Amino acid sequence: MGTIKKVGFIGTGVMGKSMSRNLMQAGFELAVYTRTKAKAEELIDAGAVWHDTPASLAASVDAVITMVGYPSDVQEVYFGENGIIHHARPGTYVIDMTTSKPALAEEIHSEAKDKGIYALDAPVSGGDIGAQNGKLAIMVGGDADAFQAVLPVFEAMGENIILQGPAGFGQHTKLINQVTIASNMVGVCEAIAYAEHAGMDPSKVLQSITTGAAGSFSLSNLAPRMIKGDYDPGFYVKHFIKDMKLALEAANEMGMTTPGLELSLSLYERLAENGDEDLGTQALIKLFTKKA
Repeated sequence: MGTIKKVGFIGTGVMGKSMSRNLMQAGFELAVYTRTKAKAEELIDAGAVWHDTPASLAASVDAVITMVGYPSDVQEVYFGENGIIHHARPGTYVIDMTTSKPALAEEIHSEAKDKGIYALDAPVSGGDIGAQNGKLAIMVGGDADAFQAVLPVFEAMGENIILQGPAGFGQHTKLINQVTIASNMVGVCEAIAYAEHAGMDPSKVLQSITTGAAGSFSLSNLAPRMIKGDYDPGFYVKHFIKDMKLALEAANEMGMTTPGLELSLSLYERLAENGDEDLGTQALIKLFTKKA
């Protein structure tokens, strides 16, 4: 297993752009591809090398990171005509950081192994703030040797980096993360609505409850945005809906019941039906308060 110097990044959206920038600041040579080139202009101006296809990018780097929208996008970018699996050189590391299906992660790992390519699934948590600050939680599935080789790449983007087990376990961990957040977001919205209905200052209420047993990332980081009416996306409503559906599908396959997840999904689907799917997940508060 060789040293990684050149990293390719496919998908420079809200999260990917900051993660790419942190890789460059850590000294990695960066190549980029995204469907809308304008989204990569800042990185190109900073020295990243643009590629017109995933195939061209995959053939030119030591490691490829993908962070695209949906499992169908992952399928296309890995197995399509210009797909990574068909064009990456043997010995290349491929790392899918999209939140996707555990079964798809297993398929990528299997196909990659047949071609002498090392595959890891490594979805993240921490939102736009974590991406900007290089403090993402990175949940990894795959082989231990590949994980150790890629660790310096992960360390440029995150802090809490754990190999959870074989291929697919990173994706399972991320879905567990989303299940946890789903019910919590409903509770955060109800708490703010309660404070407002009681005639209280919700910002002052937060000062009391964020440091106690009620504390959570959503309460500390997203509740203040809710109170201000700031719905700019750190994480899109439409992508959270996608994640919750993936988690619900996996839970159903395992014979689990997830009533909290089902409630949160139904509320976010209502929010999307209202035309708010491109807002941040904190926009759920619009269903609970007079800001609607």
